[in-house]
Amino acid sequence: MTAQTKLPIPAHFDSKKVSEVWRVSYQQRAIDAKNWAKQHSIKPAASDISRICLLIIDAQNTFCLPEFELFVGGRSGSGAVDDNLRLCEFIYRNLHLITAIAPTMDTHTAMQIFHPIFWINEAGEHPQPAATSITLEDVQKGIWKVNPAVAYSISDGNFSALEKHALHYVKKLSDNGKYPLTIWPYHSMLGGIGHALVSAVEEAIFFHSIARNSQALFEIKGGNPLTENYSVLRPEVLDGFDGNPIAEKNVSFIDKLLDFDAVIIAGQAKSHCVAWTIDDLLTEILVRDSQLANKVYLLEDCTSPVVVPGVVDFTEAAEAAFQRFAAAGMNVVKSTEF
Repeated sequence: MTAQTKLPIPAHFDSKKVSEVWRVSYQQRAIDAKNWAKQHSIKPAASDISRICLLIIDAQNTFCLPEFELFVGGRSGSGAVDDNLRLCEFIYRNLHLITAIAPTMDTHTAMQIFHPIFWINEAGEHPQPAATSITLEDVQKGIWKVNPAVAYSISDGNFSALEKHALHYVKKLSDNGKYPLTIWPYHSMLGGIGHALVSAVEEAIFFHSIARNSQALFEIKGGNPLTENYSVLRPEVLDGFDGNPIAEKNVSFIDKLLDFDAVIIAGQAKSHCVAWTIDDLLTEILVRDSQLANKVYLLEDCTSPVVVPGVVDFTEAAEAAFQRFAAAGMNVVKSTEF
């Protein structure tokens, strides 16, 4: 089999089920994958001369299915569902070429700085999720304050320290030119159905693991209650009000990605976690060797921007980011032409 050969789609894949939640039949898929590898002479990943990693960012129910909390519909209204259909087909057709798949998992608990319970106003009300951005001025004027009750769980009861951190945090976002602190609906909740990978994507990743004898490189992000974590490579803010670190760059994962001969990137959302991750990867590349950008491939038809009709549309911001990545040497391609 040559690198130009595209494999057929296995019979178990049902495109109509990409928008549904269901249990993957692991044992049956393992048998199918072994037979598939034998039928198509697919070798173990360890024998790959050119090592290719597929980085799938946050292909979780919470972002990818219409009935869940933060569905990424894009302008079409069905963005993430269509993206995952193409992504699954891409995995199956290029099974023999993809050395490893690295799925990232946005992972949260209730009391985090971007969730409603963290903040209250003078009336004791929590901010409206998805409709509230908290600016430095909001915190300075006391329009939004830290909820004293969360200090018990987050800072060992030290409410004063938590207040200082909140002010420092929004100031840091402002100074660094980041988005204002967005209050999001509770999402990607650890242990919940929304946290899980989309079933069809999970099945494709598992099928790849067995067929190629290649462990999926799962990467968890977003569990730090004191910072947002759009990018899998680093949180939005790394230090606290006292200058001490509260988080750090994910250097080990950056090194792992850049050790591959090619890195293909897909996932959700194009305007947020995908763009932030690529931006952080590019920053590292420019420090190390700008030519490394040439081995990064962005699957533009397997990612969509955040669009809330009549409220906000990040399509143009996402497109501008991808144009900047392309100008730096990254390859913006479609899944069908890779």
